[in-house]
Amino acid sequence: MVDKVKRIWLEGEFIDWDDAKVHILTHTMHYGVGAFEGIRAYKRVDGSTTIFRLAEHIGRLYDSCKLVMIEPRFTPAQISQACVELLRENKMDEAYLRPLIYVGDGAMGIYAPDNPIRSTVVAWKWGAYLGASAVDLGIRVKISSWARHHIHVSLAKAKMMGQYTNSVLAKREAKLGGYDEALMMDTNGYVSEGSGENFFIVKKGKLITPPLSASILEGVTRDTILTLAREEGIPVAEEMLTRDQVYLADEAFFTGTAAEVTPIREIDNRKIGEGGVGPVTKRLQTRFFDVVKGGDSSHPEWLTRV
Repeated sequence: MVDKVKRIWLEGEFIDWDDAKVHILTHTMHYGVGAFEGIRAYKRVDGSTTIFRLAEHIGRLYDSCKLVMIEPRFTPAQISQACVELLRENKMDEAYLRPLIYVGDGAMGIYAPDNPIRSTVVAWKWGAYLGASAVDLGIRVKISSWARHHIHVSLAKAKMMGQYTNSVLAKREAKLGGYDEALMMDTNGYVSEGSGENFFIVKKGKLITPPLSASILEGVTRDTILTLAREEGIPVAEEMLTRDQVYLADEAFFTGTAAEVTPIREIDNRKIGEGGVGPVTKRLQTRFFDVVKGGDSSHPEWLTRV
C-alpha cells in the first residue's frame, strides 16, 4: 500500500494527491504505450538528501520515449527539476520517484498520433522492495515459465508500461509458488533478468551478468555495480548465462533501483553457494549503500542534492 503524500507534479503544476486524476479514455491505460522511471532519493549520513543518478534515469526515460515515438512537451531538465522540487514540496528526505510520460485521451484505436503527451512525477516512501529481510538474508527465486520479450518482438531497452504485463505474470507465478521473485529466461533459453531487476552471479571470484545485447533493460544500478566492482578489483564479465551455470554459482543477486542489491540464497530449490549472502555480494552491497547514503563521496557526479 502506497502511503500518499501531499503533492504530485502533473503537467507543470503541483496539485494535491487526491486531485491527480486521468480520464478513463487515457490512451496509455488502454494500449500500454508510455514510458516511466524509478529513481531513489536517499538521506545521507551528513543529513543531506540526494537523488541517485538522476541524469541517467531521466536520460533513459527520454530514450524510452524515443523508442516508442512519443515526444514529451517538457524537457529533460524540466522533469529533473520537477523531481527535486517535488521532494521539497512534500518535505521528504527519502523517497522513490516515479516520472511517467503517457498518451492522453482523445482518439481511440491503436493509432492515435495526435493525442496529447502528458507528464507527471509522483513520490512516495518505499522501503526494501523484496521484503525487510531480503537485503540481509537473501531471497528464494523461481525460474519462470514465462520468457522475457524477444528482441524482435518488443523493445527490451525501453522501460514502458505495456511491456510489464510479462513481468506481472512471472512475478505472480513465483509468488503463488511460494517464492519471493522470478528469474526470466530469453526465448533461446539463456538467462535474462528478474521481473523488475537485473541479475548477477559470482563464480570463482568473477562477477558475471548477461550482456546488454541480451533481452534485458539497461539498468542504472546494474551499471553502478559494474563500476564499483571494477574499482574494487573484482573481475567482471558480461556473458550469456545458462540455467545450469546459475544453479552452480557461488553467489547470486539482483540489482535495481527498487531492489537495490538483493542477495539470492536459493533458485529452484537449489541452494546457491552456502545459502546466504556471499562475500563478494556483501562487499558490493556495502560499497553501494555507502555510496548512495553513507560517507563514500567517490562519485559526486551520481548525486543530485535536494
